[in-house]
Amino acid sequence: MKKMMMKVLCMLVIISCTLSAQETTSPEKYGKTLNLGIGLGYYGYVGHTMPVLHADFEFDVARNFTLAPFVTYYSYQNYYYWGNPNAPYKDYYYRQTVVPIGIKGSYYFDQLLRAGSKWDFYLAGSLGFAIRTTTWESGYYGNTTIQNGAGGLYLDGHIGAEYHLNNKAGLFLDLSSGVSTFGVAIHYNSKS
Repeated sequence: MKKMMMKVLCMLVIISCTLSAQETTSPEKYGKTLNLGIGLGYYGYVGHTMPVLHADFEFDVARNFTLAPFVTYYSYQNYYYWGNPNAPYKDYYYRQTVVPIGIKGSYYFDQLLRAGSKWDFYLAGSLGFAIRTTTWESGYYGNTTIQNGAGGLYLDGHIGAEYHLNNKAGLFLDLSSGVSTFGVAIHYNSKS
């Protein structure tokens, strides 16, 4: 499943790169933008929020639509109650590090909302997989497999806005169903 997901993601990145090389008919270009964010993530199985780092790079694909390969990072500590006749029952702590990798598709509503040149508004969806690593405290000899989510599949819905400080930089707020971030957008092309 992971190999198939990786092939699909690679294909989407290649398509996005190919299409970004073509001219779009949009009066405003959103692609060629590096988005670097920091924020908070919340997943029900963890039970608390955690700090998140996120990066993506947008490519124009069609009028008002971009694709962006992304990578996100978060790590958290949790506990699991376990014991047997040879080991005491107690809460054993573990650290889980999760790195979602995938592609984010964004549709911009600036023309529909008649937003000025300083603002961008979008809806987006992310698809990918999450690489997980779990480290247990010493003394724990129980089951070391943690099942969270849909077997590594990563899905996320977004709504966001960017305020352009100038033609090269902006600040964005991306609210989502899992990971919400605030950050800086660096534009490698000027707005028309």
